[in-house]
Amino acid sequence: MSKHVLAVYFTQSGQTKEILDSFLQPLLADGVSVDYLQVQTQHSFPFPWSIPVFFDTVPESVEVIPTALKPWSVPRERYDLVVLAWQPWNLSPSIPINSILQDEQFKALIKHTPLVTICGCRNMWINAQEKNKKLLREAGAQLSGNIALFDRHLNHLSYFTIFHWLGTGRKDRKWGIFPKPGVAAADIANASVFGATVNRHLQSGNWQDLQPELVKQKAVVVKYSLMFIERKAGKIFKKWVAIINKHPKNRKKILVAYKYYLAVALLIASPIILLVDLILVRPFSQKKVRRQMDYYAGVEWREKI
Repeated sequence: MSKHVLAVYFTQSGQTKEILDSFLQPLLADGVSVDYLQVQTQHSFPFPWSIPVFFDTVPESVEVIPTALKPWSVPRERYDLVVLAWQPWNLSPSIPINSILQDEQFKALIKHTPLVTICGCRNMWINAQEKNKKLLREAGAQLSGNIALFDRHLNHLSYFTIFHWLGTGRKDRKWGIFPKPGVAAADIANASVFGATVNRHLQSGNWQDLQPELVKQKAVVVKYSLMFIERKAGKIFKKWVAIINKHPKNRKKILVAYKYYLAVALLIASPIILLVDLILVRPFSQKKVRRQMDYYAGVEWREKI
């Protein structure tokens, strides 16, 4: 009997859909029936972004505040697997993705259903995936696998290239000298390898061993330096949002200050803090670091790590 899969996605640039299509190739080739649900919101998020509009999403994305969705429907009431293709905004699930995950109709659809998340991002996805895990647990979904594809270039370089892409809509080399932004074409094509792995588990019904196999295939790689920065940055982002909430009339001015703070923190402060951590902290906390990295590579959710 043919298996039935629901592929859910939101995309602005088209990259997330490219990743999803590559991932689904082996399933479609094996005769799996795939339905698609493109998440659409009442309030549009046009691409390319203007920088002020991009930063204006910070409070709602960080606090996981949903926005109204356009009406949607799918052909079936139940699926053998749901694939959620998503992207982070501001170390949180994008607003359209957090909105579908909090939609009562969607929550009923994914309850008790195996679900695989597949992410395309600049390089930081850990905090956002933790929020996904919590929302999926609240919905009663069975998170069985996670795949994270990211820009492999240096953190400093991808900071410049991502804003070039977001602001112009062009996935090309800024000034002809920077690398291309986004997930590399080879990595997008390689998503089909992970799709084949997921398909084997879909056919067997054995979901318990899926994530360990994906980790072995490097479908998800936790880098210590990025994990360290994300854990610190996630707390700082919340503090900025608290300031905005306390002074809503000054939202635009605070977001401008936040924009410059982010650049200084990422480009200047974080390398210094990482160096201090490398010398004074990390050598004495190897076991704790390994536990954290193993946890983030998995699909379990815990309130405290």
